[in-house]
Amino acid sequence: MRKVTRTAPAKINLGLDVTGTRPDGYHLLETVFQAVSIADTVTVELTDTPDIALTCDVAGVPCSPKNIAWKAAQRYLDAAGLTDGVQIHIEKRIPMEAGMGGGSTDGAAVLLALQELTGNALSMDKLAEIAVSLGADVPFFLYGGTAYAAGIGEKLEKLPVFSTDCMVIAKGTAGVSTAQAYGAIDALQNPQHPPVQELRQALRNGATAEEIAPLCGNLFELAVDLDEVAAIRKSMLEHDALCSVMTGSGAAVFGLFPTRAAAEQACTALKKLVPFAEVCHTL
Repeated sequence: MRKVTRTAPAKINLGLDVTGTRPDGYHLLETVFQAVSIADTVTVELTDTPDIALTCDVAGVPCSPKNIAWKAAQRYLDAAGLTDGVQIHIEKRIPMEAGMGGGSTDGAAVLLALQELTGNALSMDKLAEIAVSLGADVPFFLYGGTAYAAGIGEKLEKLPVFSTDCMVIAKGTAGVSTAQAYGAIDALQNPQHPPVQELRQALRNGATAEEIAPLCGNLFELAVDLDEVAAIRKSMLEHDALCSVMTGSGAAVFGLFPTRAAAEQACTALKKLVPFAEVCHTL
């Protein structure tokens, strides 16, 4: 087998807090990651020529060594001592600059595809080491589901899967660069931190959407001031969302709803407001 295709699911942050910085400048996080059904499709093929090539069906995605998927392939080949080349093709469905981990999940998909193609040439410990070198979200995508993360995202605790099909994710035209978002976080004065530890414990206890909704929150909402985010949240809440929270460093927003019908009605309204809105489920 020389080619494999993998689904690369997006994530949301049910809760996200920034608790400090390390001496090397990396920010320390506490978050609850949740994989969702909105996903890219990543095809990885081993080739005989020792080069990496990357293509994507969406303009604006860097098809160069700047892409996390490209970096993942290069670091995997180096770690495994392989002389093969790699051809990667990404069918992009996750919005860009959304805080949904689109680049990170593609990178993890490449790592997992190469494991499959090489018969697990690397240990999972080594794979996780490569993942964290690629970005704070990448280790989570090796496992998916629901997880609490600390440190820079590499300290993961698997949680009972939070299950719902009454979720809407929406995003406007504006994007947020991660660097700008963290700069805004650093400028906050005495912010009110979201209760990530309470959320973590509630999910350990198998909490429902109604029970976790008051605990969902994101410190970046205080730092990233986008009119579109406010408009999406307002629309979701007007359509009976249990909660409406920005994910990651922005600018996508998720809403949890009491019923599938309510979610679908909210999504219909949001499609008149922003270019991306989709009803989805957790994984």
